[in-house]
Amino acid sequence: MHAPATRWKTTTTTFLRTTALLLAAVAAVGVGAGPASAADGDVAWTVRTASNSYGATRSSFSYTVNPGGHLEDAMVVANRGPAPLNLTVYAADGFTTDAGQLDLLTRDKKSVAVGAWVRAGAASVAIQPGKTATVPFMVDVPDNATPGDYVGGILTSLTQPDQAQGINVDRRLGIRIKLRVGGELKPSLAVEDLHVDYSGTWNPFGRGDATVTYRIRNTGNAALSSQQKATVAGPFGLLRATADDLPAAPELLPGESWTVTAPVRNVSPAIRLAATATLTPLLTDPSGSVTPLEAVTGTAYGWAGPWALMLLVAALVAVVVVTLRLARRGRARRKQREDARVRDAVAQALRGQEA
Repeated sequence: MHAPATRWKTTTTTFLRTTALLLAAVAAVGVGAGPASAADGDVAWTVRTASNSYGATRSSFSYTVNPGGHLEDAMVVANRGPAPLNLTVYAADGFTTDAGQLDLLTRDKKSVAVGAWVRAGAASVAIQPGKTATVPFMVDVPDNATPGDYVGGILTSLTQPDQAQGINVDRRLGIRIKLRVGGELKPSLAVEDLHVDYSGTWNPFGRGDATVTYRIRNTGNAALSSQQKATVAGPFGLLRATADDLPAAPELLPGESWTVTAPVRNVSPAIRLAATATLTPLLTDPSGSVTPLEAVTGTAYGWAGPWALMLLVAALVAVVVVTLRLARRGRARRKQREDARVRDAVAQALRGQEA
């Protein structure tokens, strides 16, 4: 049974722009899992960890090394296709993609950690069909390495031209390397740029929806994932509403960040809303056990006026005001008519006395 591996696939297209006679290249990178194979099935190979003192059937390479430390391990590559393979072997730093998946830097990008500390025993390996080859590698951690977690991988790569598409396809298949450098471990997450937006309803007595957005940043030196919860409440914590179950955030490397958008349903328009994001960091040790850490929170405020109800009240107030004004004007006109009749009667009486 082969240990799971991760495939990093790079496709490079080269074309000639005839008007300017310039040569350009366009690259696209994808990621998947399982053995790499060509579309026509002529090329296929797998990689797995070697069985040695570090263990057997490991899913990835995981080590704890002090600064200045040295270790040696190996990867086993098997040719599953009908043709001989000549694969390039190298190491690269890892990073978390926008999709929350681990990826490795391409060979043209400079690595400064795992990709620089890991050296394969050979820059390439040739394997006959149906055969396997063991690829040794060494890890040398610098004396001044900062304590904490580092992630990268060791890769096998094959570049082939695709005549039909006019492109060069670089297929990469590798195994993750998680390295914890000894020293004080300071796991820490922070909630940043938290804000809440409210969308009401035309029903004056109905509830609306809110959207809580924030960024999770790994501010420590340990790789961390996290359980997360988002709530929205009115003044004094009243009328609280909670977002539906949010998935765990991906494991973030030190310095990385991840943006979360959490919809919250049935939120009362309580004028002033308080949105709170709560994170429970999850620390994974080299043995694979997960330890929850002390929760961290962030809070932000936003407006959520019952605009439809306020418009209805404003309309009712306007109707009352207009009605009162019309009634006042009617009374004033009746009084003016009555005063006119009194003046006419008095004048007529005075004229009668004079006569």
